[in-house]
Amino acid sequence: MIRCACLAGASEAPADVDAELFVIDGDAVDTRLASAAAIILPAEGEARASELLAAGAARVLLGEAALRDSDLIPRLVARFGAERIGVFVPARRIEVTWSFDTVSNADFRVVTPSLCEAGWEILRADGSATGVRVNWWLGEIKKRGVSIALVQVDIVDDTDLNLCAGLVEDLGERLWIAPRRQSVPALADWAAYGKAAQIALSPGLFARRTELLPALSPSDAVSPAVEDA
Repeated sequence: MIRCACLAGASEAPADVDAELFVIDGDAVDTRLASAAAIILPAEGEARASELLAAGAARVLLGEAALRDSDLIPRLVARFGAERIGVFVPARRIEVTWSFDTVSNADFRVVTPSLCEAGWEILRADGSATGVRVNWWLGEIKKRGVSIALVQVDIVDDTDLNLCAGLVEDLGERLWIAPRRQSVPALADWAAYGKAAQIALSPGLFARRTELLPALSPSDAVSPAVEDA
């Protein structure tokens, strides 16, 4: 079963959407506390997360603040419980890069890879790069007890599909994947080759989910996500 959720700002989320909602913190978010499966905090930290959880938010997903403070997640887990704490991870591809070796080797200069393996790196809330690899960081965060990780990244080729499949293998049902900038993501490939089983979509893409993500088999039917009990 491929689960789909709707990812939107509080004022953009459809009022009658029959699915799990990931709501980005902002104006009017208070009107979505009762219906949202999680509130996403791209930049805000512990104070805002605590405020939302105390006000009744089912779960918060911390972004840049969790990257800056490695103890933030354990503190919130200890206070509110692991099931109410997750992370939001905007990311982009790091390409393999090459450079000339600066040390002479028998009077020859050689081209060597400065980055040997392609991967995804985490982005800050303003879109700037951190150099932190998604797979490594999520492995560390998993040890700290998060219940969910929402990775927002564009999957454009086989390398990205392999990276996605690796995260699915590592995180299982804790992982949600969402497109970052793609207007028409190849969701069927995400599911078939990237092994993505839980996909969060903007309202426009969510409305087209059955078109973009046809059932791969009877057991892979597209279904809206149902909020966890």
